[in-house]
Amino acid sequence: MTLQDEIRKRKTFAIISHPDAGKTTLTEKLLLFGGAIRQAGTVKGKKGGKFATSDWMKVEQERGISVTSSVMQFDFDGYKINIVDTPGHEDFSEDTYRTLMAVDSAVMVIDAAKGIEPQTLKLFKVCKMRGIPIFTFINKLDRVGKEPFELLEEIEETLEIETYPMTWPIGMGQSFFGIINRKDKTINPFREEDKLQLNDDYEIEGSHEIENDEAFQTSVEEFMLVEEAGDQFDEEKIKSGDLTPVFFGSALSTFGIEEFLDTYVDFAPMPTPRETVNEELISPVDDAFRGFIFKIQANMDPRHRDRLAFMRIVSGKFTRGMETVLSRTNKKTKVSRATMFMADDTETVNEAYAGDIIGLYDTGNFQIGDTLYEGSAKKVEFKELPQFTPEIFMKVSAKNVMKQKHFYKGIEQLVQEGAIQYYKTVHTNQPILGAVGQLQFEVFEHRMKNEYNTEVVMEPIGKKIARWIENEDVITDAMNSPRSNLVHDRYDNKVFLFENEFATRWFTEKYPEVKLFSLL
Repeated sequence: MTLQDEIRKRKTFAIISHPDAGKTTLTEKLLLFGGAIRQAGTVKGKKGGKFATSDWMKVEQERGISVTSSVMQFDFDGYKINIVDTPGHEDFSEDTYRTLMAVDSAVMVIDAAKGIEPQTLKLFKVCKMRGIPIFTFINKLDRVGKEPFELLEEIEETLEIETYPMTWPIGMGQSFFGIINRKDKTINPFREEDKLQLNDDYEIEGSHEIENDEAFQTSVEEFMLVEEAGDQFDEEKIKSGDLTPVFFGSALSTFGIEEFLDTYVDFAPMPTPRETVNEELISPVDDAFRGFIFKIQANMDPRHRDRLAFMRIVSGKFTRGMETVLSRTNKKTKVSRATMFMADDTETVNEAYAGDIIGLYDTGNFQIGDTLYEGSAKKVEFKELPQFTPEIFMKVSAKNVMKQKHFYKGIEQLVQEGAIQYYKTVHTNQPILGAVGQLQFEVFEHRMKNEYNTEVVMEPIGKKIARWIENEDVITDAMNSPRSNLVHDRYDNKVFLFENEFATRWFTEKYPEVKLFSLL
């Protein structure tokens, strides 16, 4: 098989949603359907000791939520599908934003009862900004929810995107009978095995007792209306992210997933080009291997204190043992250990292609956003990944002073993952952590205790406005005050932590020569 054939087989997507819409359950069932696992764990199955395959971290299993992106691969219908289950909680949106830079399409999961929720909207806007195709799975049809037309209207008005239902529900909740597959006008019953066929007059071929059911007649009439008056199917609009194919089903019951996967592999894009800092587009079918690090995860196996760098392959073919160059340092390295993922289960990779996501064992050489390229190829550097300006800050110290070594090792590794940011005061070097949300601190404290055997003391210093400085040479000690606290970030850049908007304005008026800027 040629390089181009291998790359065309790759489909890489992220699953996005508001917390508790069923995102991790859908991930599980996709893996189950693709034959990647024999039994799906579930976030509801804590008593039996079963947990979602993609929620491998102890804190995730205890809380029943995803707080880190998980990467998995499975085969379906001749394709290699890379799937990324992202955190739904808004406090971990930075991890999700970076993950969306590493995929070619997204699957948006919507709870049929709740519709569009704030985090869904925020993540959708990132997808829209990148122009990546979005497939929508409306979940939990086996519970009472909003009417299908109401959900479609909400998607179109809130997200400003056209919809094209690929399936249509018959009833919901206790009366949920199944879905109509628009492509071939078959009915897939929820509680029966045999599919039913609709004829040209939208009647069931043969006889079936549901034909006289009022809910069935209503659903068929709605389906006819969609056929006649709905948006037209447009593959180009799907590719540009202006139209979303919509599927109805129940992830928990593995219902509606076959229809979704069949359509996804037909219309999701193959790996797409990526832009370098020099605005050069690197094609996935370029012979030379290139990739970028979008995530770093410490302690996927706490027994071995391992650290993995997640790399999206942008072009060419990766071969185990090949010589690569780290663009940031120009350092050559031979990659002898790489893995493919099944959440916490990994297997050694001998070769991988553009579109694949692999894990590189890392001793501290890699940073988020790093570019790797084949040793014999021309140097490239891909554009930086987004980093957020933190909003909440905490002073942190080790509870036991004898554990300082573990304390600083834990901080160093967890900060490199990108979920929290590290600062230190100018004169006393007091560690300060910054985060987008409170849950990030709770996860940090939990992981320090469980993975680094170090209890920490955290002292809130509240919300601050963090601003970096373009011209650090003009900064003086006189500018450092409780209202404009000067600290260093992990790269030793100077940063002001302002008390509030008023303090920020006062500072800029008093010191107009200081040029301040924020991250995203």
